[in-house]
Amino acid sequence: MKAWILATSALCLASAGAAAQEDAASFYKGRNVSILVGSSPGGGYDLYARMLSRHMGKHLPGAPTFVVSNMPGAGGNVAAAHVANVAPKDGSVIGAIFMGTVVEPLFTTTKRPTHHPTKFNYIGSANTDYYVCLVRGDAPVKTFSDLFDKELVVGASAGGASTRDFALLLKNVLGAKLKIVAGYPGTREINLAIEKGEVQGGCGQSWSSVAAIYQTAFAEGRVKALVQEDATGYPELNKQGVPLARQFAKTDEQRQILDLVYSQTFFSRPYVVAQEVPADRVAALRKAFMDTLKDPELVAEASKMKVDADPVSGEDLQKKVVEIFATPADIVEKARAAIAQ
Repeated sequence: MKAWILATSALCLASAGAAAQEDAASFYKGRNVSILVGSSPGGGYDLYARMLSRHMGKHLPGAPTFVVSNMPGAGGNVAAAHVANVAPKDGSVIGAIFMGTVVEPLFTTTKRPTHHPTKFNYIGSANTDYYVCLVRGDAPVKTFSDLFDKELVVGASAGGASTRDFALLLKNVLGAKLKIVAGYPGTREINLAIEKGEVQGGCGQSWSSVAAIYQTAFAEGRVKALVQEDATGYPELNKQGVPLARQFAKTDEQRQILDLVYSQTFFSRPYVVAQEVPADRVAALRKAFMDTLKDPELVAEASKMKVDADPVSGEDLQKKVVEIFATPADIVEKARAAIAQ
């Protein structure tokens, strides 16, 4: 009897899974699926979304066509609000939002009445990334230690974006002498400003993106990584001797604050759909997302582009968001103060 019950349960689960796949296939067949990127064209978030769009259709039941568009603004919150409130709630619109968009309610006093990060369905993250401060090769600051004596002018986006928040973190927690010029739409514009000499550097930059886009500039010494904004560091940069920002913390509390803010790098490129999307479509999107980022053709393309395809599942990402929002209030408050203007 026990064996019969187990066999029957397994059969029911398999039937339910097949039915869910069939329902998703019926919905997605012949449809366009939009990936809405919360940054301007040409940056790292845009690069990953377009790479994903070229392969994900063959892994999602119904084989829909994927179309990428951009909706920059408010540190990714313009796109997030659109997904939560304006876009269809049927699984046909996916938001590629900033990691900072997810943790913004923890670290700022800004209230977003239109959406909250815990209310999204998380499809997954394209990679676990590592963040760095970049500087021009001719900048007066040659090492991170120099930042305690010399000023560095860095470009940044709006609050909630890593380029702004990570720079403020170094300034307010460690005392780095950073002059932050905010207002750039995204990393592409910040890096163009670095190239033109408008600013001398930029923090909160995804290493996988800048290493891919600016290979020649790094090889020629026109730009370099000054410090890693991460709890453990990227193996290649560790070998090169690029230090971790947390190594410059003077107290355990400073390290806790840095580590909390840097914890969001676990899901560097989160993809979300609205809370109301039917569960079977969420499950189908999550599976397709992971299958796509393990697809040999995408992996080969990522390798050629020198970017990491190291996905985090939607289920793991959903759990991580809940965990981060359960952080003790005193540490959250100190981190919030550290990245306040």
